[in-house]
Amino acid sequence: MSEFLFNPSEFQGPSPGEVAAEAQDAGWAGKPRLRVPRRDQVEMHWQSLDELLELEHPARVVWAAVCGLDLSRWLAEVKAVEGHVGRNGTDPRLLVALWVFATLQGEGSARQLERLTRQHLPYQWLCGGVSVNHHLLSDFRSQGGDKWDELLTQIVASLMAENLVTLQRVAQDGMKVRASAGKASFRRKARLEQCLAEAREQVATLRQLADENPEELTRRQQAARERAAREREQRIEEAIRQCDELQQERELAAKKRGSEATPARASTTDPEARVMRFADGGYRPGYNVQLATDVQSGVIVGVEVTHEGTDNEQLAPMLDQLEERYERSPEEMLVDGGFAALDAITDAADNHHCTVYAPLKDPEKQVAAGIDPYARKKGDSQAVADWRARMGTAAAKAMYRFRCQSAEWVNAIFRNRGLWQMPVRGQPKCRSVALIQAITPNLLQAVKLRAEVTMKPS
Repeated sequence: MSEFLFNPSEFQGPSPGEVAAEAQDAGWAGKPRLRVPRRDQVEMHWQSLDELLELEHPARVVWAAVCGLDLSRWLAEVKAVEGHVGRNGTDPRLLVALWVFATLQGEGSARQLERLTRQHLPYQWLCGGVSVNHHLLSDFRSQGGDKWDELLTQIVASLMAENLVTLQRVAQDGMKVRASAGKASFRRKARLEQCLAEAREQVATLRQLADENPEELTRRQQAARERAAREREQRIEEAIRQCDELQQERELAAKKRGSEATPARASTTDPEARVMRFADGGYRPGYNVQLATDVQSGVIVGVEVTHEGTDNEQLAPMLDQLEERYERSPEEMLVDGGFAALDAITDAADNHHCTVYAPLKDPEKQVAAGIDPYARKKGDSQAVADWRARMGTAAAKAMYRFRCQSAEWVNAIFRNRGLWQMPVRGQPKCRSVALIQAITPNLLQAVKLRAEVTMKPS
């Protein structure tokens, strides 16, 4: 079907004669000489894609940065090798560069990215005549979670080797991102079991129809229908598993409070999503994206995607991740009050030798009640007591100001590049999206940091 809803030939604009007649009616002296578009003119242009794209275009910066990365993990999976049959694989540098440049432009849809590679010059320049479809792009993004993770580590580790990233001071913050699921998709376990029975019945019915009327549908149509029904069955099975897990968590929390647990619900669209409170006060299905940023360089050094609605237990896992990635822990962690769990502060000091800077909860109310908020309290560990005393000093308050300009700045970058809702479903795939979002500014920041060193007078 044509992409146009009208006939373009009917909208060619006025002819030169019509323009001259209008000029004569307007009382102009002489016949006007105009440059009129001629879109049916056949021409031959002796230009390459490289000549059409300006030298300072961001696509060139992205390509140069990607070419400096080690993508051997992706290359090892290419089955087509010299001396053997098979279709040539697609260069992983191209696919990484496409996703990085698309993220830089605020585009997260694989289908839209495919269209851009056909219609827009920067994407055509990156492709260099290589065709890509949305299936290839989507699979490359979603199925490369561990590779994207290693790529983030590789970029940061190379900057650490050049003393451009120190991990001396790291700021952590979480941002809620809407899941690709609606509230109506959340159901209780009884309803999920009913949906599972219906899904299994649908799969059996489709197979029976295929056996009875093999010529009614093409093999591709039949395979697509069976795949859709099978994937729905798998999602519902996962939703039941997630519902049981969430119910256990609720019962444990209710037991501590001495109350009764409410029935858990899980989504049949994205079973791993959770309904959580967003910054505007509304409750929606979403994920909690945790980001750790090196304060000095502005480089993102840690990424995690969880379905926990709060940040209360996210400090310790991030410290573990940073130590696993770079074999060292930051000396100082700047976090907001949501991370200030006493056990996490103790763990950071005892196991990671890390000093935590986080605001105390309601110090004004404690002062009004005649309580010193910065004094040691009963049951405090030494690390917690040190934290309370530290946050009462002017030096700690000045230090804490660095958190906003680094952690909140990174959150704003993600938002400005379109990460308001996840374009994929499932926690592993959402983590891949978050990693690409982190790799993109890191590559550009690495170029900037290295350029500053080069330009610095010796």
